[in-house]
Amino acid sequence: MFNKLQPVPTDPILGLVAEYKADTNPNKVDLSVGVYKNEQGQTPVLKAVKKAEEFILKHEDSKAYLGMAGDVAYNELMTKLIFGDHKVIADNRVKTAQTPGGTGSLRVAAEFIARCNAEATIWVTNPTWANHLSIFNAAGLKTAEFPYFDFETMGLKFEETKAALSKVPAGDVVLFHACCHNPSGMDLNIEQWQAVADIAKQQGFTVLIDAAYLGFGEGIEQDAAGIRLLADQLDELLICSSCSKNFGLYRDRVGAFSVIAESAERTDVSYSVALNVIRAIYSMPPAHGAAVVATILSDEALTKLWLEELDEKRGRINELRTVIVDKFKEKNVPGDYAFIAEQHGMFSFLGIDKEAINELKTEYGIYIVGSSRVNIAGVNASNADYIAESLAKVLSK
Repeated sequence: MFNKLQPVPTDPILGLVAEYKADTNPNKVDLSVGVYKNEQGQTPVLKAVKKAEEFILKHEDSKAYLGMAGDVAYNELMTKLIFGDHKVIADNRVKTAQTPGGTGSLRVAAEFIARCNAEATIWVTNPTWANHLSIFNAAGLKTAEFPYFDFETMGLKFEETKAALSKVPAGDVVLFHACCHNPSGMDLNIEQWQAVADIAKQQGFTVLIDAAYLGFGEGIEQDAAGIRLLADQLDELLICSSCSKNFGLYRDRVGAFSVIAESAERTDVSYSVALNVIRAIYSMPPAHGAAVVATILSDEALTKLWLEELDEKRGRINELRTVIVDKFKEKNVPGDYAFIAEQHGMFSFLGIDKEAINELKTEYGIYIVGSSRVNIAGVNASNADYIAESLAKVLSK
């Protein structure tokens, strides 16, 4: 049986990580992998997480299964974090299930959608996170792209977005990023979210939100504004959320899948189907990471500490965006990069070609994804000048 298998290409980002680790250049810089890094280049454990883990270690008294929905307290607290005091909670129109990370949540969403309509097409932004397509295709769903990011202006092509969405048929699903769009860093404003809501109502398609970076853009409330607006106006909505970035729980794989239906009764039915999907994929989620989040969000002092640490992360990234623009000007990097300071989250495109990207890697040990997406958090005081100087040399040839 196994002799029929053919090698599968290495994930391009994971391949770059391996190359970076093997590189002996003392000045090497990794701007590829999508994890938050502090000024020392580390992905630290938050103080709030450490305190929560100390509490759990002291008080945990069982390793029994959680059940298909996972940690009940975590689910309620994540629902509150995403929706605030929204009426969908009071009306019992939203239910949340714990999942193994945001990727696990997306796979649950994909299988759930396939149960609703196996012929549905999932429409994603062009570009989007590369793994979106793999996840939906693995569930047997068709995928298609709609215009979103303009590589000429390094902004949105929203008129084209609206025109494309106005042709999406009922029964299909359109995926949007809640904030900190990966890979472009370009987000919708509240007026644009309203336009999406209007077209969704007109066309009858379902919106799926990937909320991987809540709190990394402008703050939890601002970053969730689009989700809450859609929940105000649409009968159905799906949300996949992650605690990898905002809580720093990458390896603990903590996420959630939330479903909103037109009534409490339809939500109950939809949730039962989601739990059945979960049972067939991984049966029950792991406990530790969700317990950490629940411990933090249920304790006023820990929540305050967490929000302070989240503010620090977001502030550092926003400051780095300005630093990068200033350094590129100072070192005479050809081109206008002012757009970087106007975007949100960890990612931006540099808009340089693959030849330049390869030269940055081979000659200077600077690792960038082939699309020219860079992780802003990979920049720090010790490498900012080197990155700008190297880019200026490569692009000035």
